[in-house]
Amino acid sequence: MTDDDGWQRLHPLTPLMRGGRFLLVLAAVVGQQGLRQLDQINPVQVGLAVLGATALAVLVGYVAWRRTRYRLTATELQVDSGVLTRRSRRVPLARLQSVDVVRPAIARVLGLAELRLEVVGGGSHSEAPLAYLTEPHAQLLRGRMLALAAGRDEPVDAAAVPETVLVAVPTHVLLVSALLGPPLVATVILLLVLLVLLGLRDLDTLPVVLAVLPVYLGILSVAGKRVLAEYGFQVAETPDGLRLRHGLLDTRSQTIPTDRVQTVRLRQPLAWQPWGWVRVEVDVAGYSSRRGEEEAATNALLPVAPRALAEALVGRVLGGPLPVAQAPVPHRARWRAPLSARRLRAGLDDRHLVTTHGVLTTTTDVVPLAKVQSLRVTSGPWQQRLRLATVHADTAGRRLPGAAAHHRDAAESQALLMELAARARTARRRASR
Repeated sequence: MTDDDGWQRLHPLTPLMRGGRFLLVLAAVVGQQGLRQLDQINPVQVGLAVLGATALAVLVGYVAWRRTRYRLTATELQVDSGVLTRRSRRVPLARLQSVDVVRPAIARVLGLAELRLEVVGGGSHSEAPLAYLTEPHAQLLRGRMLALAAGRDEPVDAAAVPETVLVAVPTHVLLVSALLGPPLVATVILLLVLLVLLGLRDLDTLPVVLAVLPVYLGILSVAGKRVLAEYGFQVAETPDGLRLRHGLLDTRSQTIPTDRVQTVRLRQPLAWQPWGWVRVEVDVAGYSSRRGEEEAATNALLPVAPRALAEALVGRVLGGPLPVAQAPVPHRARWRAPLSARRLRAGLDDRHLVTTHGVLTTTTDVVPLAKVQSLRVTSGPWQQRLRLATVHADTAGRRLPGAAAHHRDAAESQALLMELAARARTARRRASR
């Protein structure tokens, strides 16, 4: 629906989508109260209450839909919304970083999609999300906004954009990697507890098992959510950046601009080492910081892959091969970090700083020198007695704010600081050309 002045409304099924969430919450509340007061339930009163709440949800959703409109101009996206309080948002396209197309399970059945905009300084939420639109219109609007943000007059058809698929994660590998994480650790701990309890003859193990079982099932549910969120994970290269597609019930198509990448992290849990698998996470400037499983899916550049493949992909994203982190820490650093000293290494070239750390999980942080915002050296009391220091390279990332070369020799840290400063200046000049 379009007005004469260019304003448009969301899809007419939007009130149904939004009202459905309210009804689910209502059903959960009514169900809990019903279980507590089973003998006092009046079916007629419950039915009338549900019908009244449903009518109210539909009415509020319809009014909210009627009061919401959007318009795309040559310079900004304008969104007006609000029932009791009117809210008018203006999103400058010059600040636009990416536009993601998200399709929840119910929206997919109805042929709908949601647009989520990521802008510079967007805070902890996507800016002015448009939910819901038809899937073709969402793709068309996404192409139009990206074209205007890039200074092009004509939008690029998403279906016509050339893509080169770089990596596709097999389902069985994703499933095994999820089970080899917290579920494996929880299983080992649970078995050890049961073995200890079985050795105590006077102790009843059944209450302990019943107490631990909900925690164990919760850990399994987290792994299951990860599999659902990262199912069918595919990384493709497009002119706009890396296109990520993933999700089983809720699908997501997002584009990561490679020039906005601040920090890349490779994580290898202990249980993955026999297979040589790593997980690649990325921090992109302008992307909102989310919580929970949605954050994990958003920040995963590659959920699981062989290390050689992952490093090749990271090198492609950052514009060159990565240096090898092979410079060890002094032997006396074992007094400061006895469990992780052998994993503390650093590597440096003209474009990147690479550091490694960790105990049970080996973590490798990669920072493009052109993205370094500040450099600093820290040394705590224990480090000072051991003549050690830590060099920090800070970026504009929020979740992965940079890299740190831990527990280096104090003199080496100062030399590394000066070298990093010089190479970072050169890298910024090279990137600005």
